[in-house]
Amino acid sequence: MKDDLIRARGADSQFYERLTRRTPIYDGRIIQVHCDQVELPGGNLARREVVEHLGGVGVVALDEQDRVLLVRQYRYPFSRELIEIPAGSLTRGEDPADCGRRELLEETGATAGRFTPLGSFLPSPAVSSQVLYLYLAEQLTFGPMHLDDDEFLTVGRMPFRTLVQRILAGEIEDAKTIIGILKVWSMRTFEGGTDPGAAPMP
Repeated sequence: MKDDLIRARGADSQFYERLTRRTPIYDGRIIQVHCDQVELPGGNLARREVVEHLGGVGVVALDEQDRVLLVRQYRYPFSRELIEIPAGSLTRGEDPADCGRRELLEETGATAGRFTPLGSFLPSPAVSSQVLYLYLAEQLTFGPMHLDDDEFLTVGRMPFRTLVQRILAGEIEDAKTIIGILKVWSMRTFEGGTDPGAAPMP
């Protein structure tokens, strides 16, 4: 694979789409939606429906027994509860690490002595500008939770190995949880001198 496939951004891309018209659709508390008309590389016009989002943070928090802090909460778009790592949305201008520490404290009562970046990912790049940042939280101490008035959830802990197994079995569906946990598993495999592609499954 050529490095150009990774480096190409914005107008430097040979597939750049030039904005010609923007129509605002919705301005909400968390998202803004607009419909754009763009000019394609070949000169034809196309429509792009875009959801703007300030982004969010997810935290893989591990206690001294290598258990992952998880929250179970109801997700309205899917009409059911999901198991997830602690997470939340950024406020405008907020540093992702500060957001992650805040959400971890609010949702679980935990404070991390060590907070390690795990990178970021794009949950739905075809339609949304949302970026999710991931962190590994360790050396935890615990105090009271500080849930928002509209936040209802339960907190539990699951052994890291068990959670990896449940992810590989397809029992965990939340993307940030899957990516965060498998990133930590990959890091441990690399640090152990093993090729993740050849490593035995947990």
